[in-house]
Amino acid sequence: MGVKIGDLIPRKKVNFEDLSNKRIAIDASNMLYQFLSSIRQQDGTLLMDKKGRVTSHLMGTLTRLTNLMNKGVKISVVFDGKMPILKIKEQENREYRKNIAAGKMQQALEEEDYDEAYKYSKQTSRLTKEMCDEAKKLIDYLGLPVIQAAGEADAQAAFMCKNNDVDYVASSDMDCLVFGAPYLVTNLTLSMKRKLPSGEVIYIRPDLISLKEVLSSLEINQDQLIVMSILIGTDYNVGGVKNIGPKKALNLVKKYNDYDKMFKELNVEFDWKDVFDVYKKHDVTKNYNLEWKEINKEKVIKFLVDEHDFSLERVEKLVSKETTKSKNEGLNKWFK
Repeated sequence: MGVKIGDLIPRKKVNFEDLSNKRIAIDASNMLYQFLSSIRQQDGTLLMDKKGRVTSHLMGTLTRLTNLMNKGVKISVVFDGKMPILKIKEQENREYRKNIAAGKMQQALEEEDYDEAYKYSKQTSRLTKEMCDEAKKLIDYLGLPVIQAAGEADAQAAFMCKNNDVDYVASSDMDCLVFGAPYLVTNLTLSMKRKLPSGEVIYIRPDLISLKEVLSSLEINQDQLIVMSILIGTDYNVGGVKNIGPKKALNLVKKYNDYDKMFKELNVEFDWKDVFDVYKKHDVTKNYNLEWKEINKEKVIKFLVDEHDFSLERVEKLVSKETTKSKNEGLNKWFK
């Protein structure tokens, strides 16, 4: 979900050329959920190999990361570790919503309403440990660093950026800023063009967000940004404080110096300090290795073609150094 402060955040459009030779840490779950949501058959079912194993996440990972690599971007991918206890409630809420969507998808399929089925299918995505392990293997074969976080990937990536080991964190969630990432890039792992319901095709460029500019624009400090996020709602206090949106939250953190008093007057039913500590004292690992290597084509082909039935021609094309741009040739081109 992430913190809903996007409307207040100043950002600037950049070209992919601007990111050439930049070291960027990507939040793996954020990226993989995008692929599981968007890479589906017309009836909403995920792509699978001959053994019925989901491959949508692998297709997305190969396509998007090789595309970025060919643009000179130095990618590292960060995977979630242990979930904070405060996030369990949000996970339960997400599972409930997925089950509701799955029921509506099944009903639409029975009624042969495939547009409706596809719409609900995007809300049923589940990222399993097996999928993450497969993605790690593929990313490693692509020669890119795989980082296993102690806790949340957002916090780990923010730490790496603060430590100047990467130049930017890439995620669609604003949580990275709340964790203190100096620079955030959004729209990095999305398709570079999107078709609107009207049929119009729009081209998507990355957005660059500077934490320093965010704090300056809002006229607050980092601790105030965290408290503001708690008021609006985070994954650790779902829903935040009733009837408080981004603008009201911003005014409150500027008005109050005593946040204990503020939350008491707001009659909150959670301990705001517990949520605050998740952002300020989150576990991170300092033992990580950022080493970029050559693509191991043989292992990529064995893994995707031999084990998961991908098209040899398509895989070879994407892992070739000569490939500078992948074409959208339809899902059927990917498999034998």
